[in-house]
Amino acid sequence: MTQFKPFALERMMSKWENVVDVNLSESGVHPMTLRELLAVDGTNIDELLNLEINYPQANGTVELRNTISSLYKDAGPDNVLATTGAAEANFLALQTLLSRGDEIVIMRPNYMQIWGIAHNLEFKVKQFNLREERGWAPDLDELEAVVGPDTRLIAVCNPNNPTGRILSAAEMDRIINAADRVGAWLLADEVYGGAERTTDEQTPSFYGRYDKVIAIGSMSKAYGLPGLRTGWTVAPENLIDDIWARREYTTITLPMLSDRLTQIALSPEVRPQILKRTRDFIRKGYPVLADWIAAQGNLFSLTPPDAAAIAFIRYNLDINSTELTDRLRTDKSLLVVPGDQFDLDHHLRISFGLPHDYLLDGLNRLQETLRELGNGRA
Repeated sequence: MTQFKPFALERMMSKWENVVDVNLSESGVHPMTLRELLAVDGTNIDELLNLEINYPQANGTVELRNTISSLYKDAGPDNVLATTGAAEANFLALQTLLSRGDEIVIMRPNYMQIWGIAHNLEFKVKQFNLREERGWAPDLDELEAVVGPDTRLIAVCNPNNPTGRILSAAEMDRIINAADRVGAWLLADEVYGGAERTTDEQTPSFYGRYDKVIAIGSMSKAYGLPGLRTGWTVAPENLIDDIWARREYTTITLPMLSDRLTQIALSPEVRPQILKRTRDFIRKGYPVLADWIAAQGNLFSLTPPDAAAIAFIRYNLDINSTELTDRLRTDKSLLVVPGDQFDLDHHLRISFGLPHDYLLDGLNRLQETLRELGNGRA
């Protein structure tokens, strides 16, 4: 058996995110309450109280899959599998399509779940990089060089975690062409679509641009409803059925309440209001973070994120990122994500899609530690 690689980011958050006073590690906006969601929809609480807490349709109710499929070009309900978060969607897609020794090419930096799964299942892992010196643009020459006849799958994240970078249409086309050249599948993690900072136009999906696309979505990031644990896979019907068969070994189905509440949240009447709320948090929080960074002189550098409620910040201090974040947690009860967890030291991933006073409190705690480090306090 291969040596198991823990998922460092989720290990850290699982242990500490509900223990610290201030959590700036979360990658979505401040979560909605059930009261907020039902108020937007106008649903009477009695409707939910009368809901039978039974097993719903295992692949997602027809109503839910119809609602999700309407968000994708030329998709229908049989192209959709509702999953327990995007994490289960990613895991099952990889387990279905690849076997030990198969080759996968992964965009880096990226949410490191796929990277860890690939190593734990003993795939042959290659990568192509987003280049910080180019504003986190993808190195597509590198992609084309590493994709070869043995490549079974290319994994991308758009908008990107942790940088917030959105791929251009031309960049998407080159990625598709690289996959098509060798007949590889393209897995697109698109959970930040809808969380755009500078436009109200949602980031286009890869789905519908190529016949071997697996699009992954979630209620966690752009919708502020992570506790529903609703995710989904959109893909060709025969692949969806194969993935569904494997899901019967894991969580089997969504909880009935999650299925129903996701239907409400993604309805044509409610979804635009939720996305407006998300973008409001992002657009109000980002200037607070940007002004704070500017006030620190040359201590930080940042490429402004196109989307998402997170910023990937480079810092100019002679301290390892895990050491720095451990110190913030123990001394200031503040949680941020170290760049080490993306294999990029001297970076921090910081949330900013949060209530103003909460965000400022976290930034002030970070500033206190930076001041102590500048004064030579160990």
